[in-house]
Amino acid sequence: MSKAALGSTPVDLPDQKSIASMANSHEMMIGVSSRESPITNIAAYHFAELDGLKALRRDLQGVCSEQGLKGTILLSAEGVNLFVAGKDESIAELLDFLRSVPGLAGLSPKYSKSDNQPFSRMLVRLKKEIIAFGVEGIRPGIRTSPKLSAATLKQWLDEGRRVTLLDTRNDYEVKLGTFRGAIPAGIDHFRDFPKAVDRLPEEMKDEPVVMFCTGGIRCEKAGPYMESRGFRHVHQLDGGILKYFEECGGAHYDGECFVFDQRVGVDPALRESDSTQCYRCLVPLTAEEQTDPRYVSGKTCPHCYKSGSELMAESIVERETAIRLATTPLPGSMPYENLRPVSIPVKYDGKPLLEVLVSIFSHMPQSRWSDVLKKGDILDPEGIPAAMERIVRSGERYARRHPETVEPSVRADIRILHEDEALIVLNKPAPLPLHPSGRFNRNTLQSILHTVYHPEKPRSAHRLDANTTGLVVFTRARRFARLVQPQFEQGSIKKTYLARVHGHPVEDDFACDARIGVEPVEAGGREIDEVGGLPARTMFKVLERNTDGSALLEAVPLTGRTNQIRLHLWHLGHPVCGDPLYQAGGILGSKQTLLPEDPQMCLHAWKLTFQHPIDNKHVEFEAPVPEWFIEGNK
Repeated sequence: MSKAALGSTPVDLPDQKSIASMANSHEMMIGVSSRESPITNIAAYHFAELDGLKALRRDLQGVCSEQGLKGTILLSAEGVNLFVAGKDESIAELLDFLRSVPGLAGLSPKYSKSDNQPFSRMLVRLKKEIIAFGVEGIRPGIRTSPKLSAATLKQWLDEGRRVTLLDTRNDYEVKLGTFRGAIPAGIDHFRDFPKAVDRLPEEMKDEPVVMFCTGGIRCEKAGPYMESRGFRHVHQLDGGILKYFEECGGAHYDGECFVFDQRVGVDPALRESDSTQCYRCLVPLTAEEQTDPRYVSGKTCPHCYKSGSELMAESIVERETAIRLATTPLPGSMPYENLRPVSIPVKYDGKPLLEVLVSIFSHMPQSRWSDVLKKGDILDPEGIPAAMERIVRSGERYARRHPETVEPSVRADIRILHEDEALIVLNKPAPLPLHPSGRFNRNTLQSILHTVYHPEKPRSAHRLDANTTGLVVFTRARRFARLVQPQFEQGSIKKTYLARVHGHPVEDDFACDARIGVEPVEAGGREIDEVGGLPARTMFKVLERNTDGSALLEAVPLTGRTNQIRLHLWHLGHPVCGDPLYQAGGILGSKQTLLPEDPQMCLHAWKLTFQHPIDNKHVEFEAPVPEWFIEGNK
C-alpha cells in the first residue's frame, strides 16, 4: 500500500474553509493542555506514498464507525491529514490501525482534551492533495527540505545570524502576528504560493531561508518547491510556530498565532487570546478592532464593512449587468406564443362570447373576431379553444392566443439610480413601454425587471409613457406599493419634467388648466374636454428659447391625467418635439409608440420628491438630463 513514508509534526490546516469541514469549534488544535475529560482529540498529518485508497477509505470508515469516532480524515496518494475525537480507547484503536498501514508507522498526533464531542459526524474523504498546492512533482512523502528545530532557530536569532524568515501563511493569518522581520508571502491561499516565490528577490536564492507556518504542513511542500526554483539554502521550522511557542515562548515573535479553531488566536504561552474572527470576511480581529463601530458580531468588521451607498453601488452594477444579459437579444425579438387575458365584466354575464368580444374590443369588426374564434385562438378558463356561441359568466378569464408573436424593438439601456429594500428608481430609456399592453409584452420595463429580480416581481408605482424618458419608481413588495402608489394617485408627489417644444411661449412662467377627456381617442390618446373632462393643471417655466424656433421648458404637473403635459402643451400651441401623437399644427397623429430609429420625443421625467415607505422621510431623485436638452442649451 505504501512505497515510502516520512514522519511529521502536528497538523497545520490549509485554509479556513477546510477547517470548517473538519472541526466545528473546539480546543482541539495544538497547544491545548490535557485535563480530565471524556473526549480525546487528535490532530495529525503524515506524508507518505499511498495507494489502494478506496480500500483504505472503506476500512477506515469501518473502524471509525465501530469505535464511535467523529471528525474528518483526508486521504490522498501523498498521505493523510486528520482531526478525530472520541474515547481514549477508541482513539487508540484508530491509531493502531493507521500505523499498521505501510508508510504510516511514524504517524505522531497531537493530543488535546474536551468536555464534549466537537464533531457532528465522521467523514473519510479521498482528495487529490491533503493540503491544496496544485504543483505537480512535489512529493513530501519522498523528500522535504531540511528541518530546523525551534531551539536552533531561537539560537540563530539570539546570535543575530543572518537569515531570511519567510512566512508561508495566508495574509489573514499573518495579520495576528509573525516573527520579527519576517517576509510575508503575501497570499490569500496556499495555491498562490508559487506565484509569491516568483516575486522574491533573485539574491535570496543564495541566502539562508527559514520558512515557517502554523504547524509545519505547508512547509513540507513549500520547501521542495523553492528548491526547484533555485533557492539553495532552504530550511523549514520543524513543528511550525506552535512548536516554537511550546519550546521557546515568544522570543523574537510579535503578536499571536492564528489557529484554525474557535479560539482564533493563541499567545506565545499557548493560551487563548481575545482575538475573534469576522463571520463575513473571515479576517481575524484583535481586541482593539472589536471596539470599532464597524464591527458587528456575525455581520461586519472594519475590513469588510461597506456603507449603504457602497453596497448599493455594487448591487446596481450587478443589476445592470443582469439587465444587459436579459435584453441581449431583446426578449420579444424571438417568435413565441403570447396569451393575452380577457376578463368578463358583470354586465356581460350570460351573453354569447362573440357578442362580448365585439362589444369589449369595438375597434375590431365582428368578422375578424369570428376568424379568431374559428382558428381556436380564444381559450376558455380551462385553456381549451372556445366556441363563438359559448355563454360567458362574469369574472371568467379567457385568453387570446397570438401565435408566433414578435414584438417591435425598444431601447433597453435601462439605468438604475437607486435601490434599497423597498424601492427601485430607474432612468427609463425610450421607446420602452412600462407595462405589457398592445403589441408589447416581453419588451416592457416590467417584464424585464421581473426577469432580473426573480423571484421578486417589482411593480411600478406610477405611469410613464413609452416615449417619455426619465424617472420611474418601482416597489419591491406589495406592502411598499400600498404606501407609495397612493402618493402618486393623490398628487402629493412633486414631479418635474423637462420638455423641448415647438415655438417660443410668450411668457416665461405660465400654466394650463384645460380639462382632459376620460375616453381614449385615436391611438389611445386623450383630448381636451372642458365639459365632461377631468380637472388638470400644469405649471410651465421657460428655461431657454433656442434659435431653431424650439424652447426648453420645465413642467410641473399638479394633477396626474393621461398624457397631461403633452396634451396641455399641444392645446397651448407648443407641442413636444418628436411627439408622434400630438403633432405641430394641431394635428392628432395615429402612431402611439415610436421605434428606436425614430426621432426621440423630447419629454423627460427629471425630478421626483415623495415620502419613503420605510421611514416616511422625504426623498428626492433626479435623472441625468437627456442629450436633446444639453444640445438645446448650447
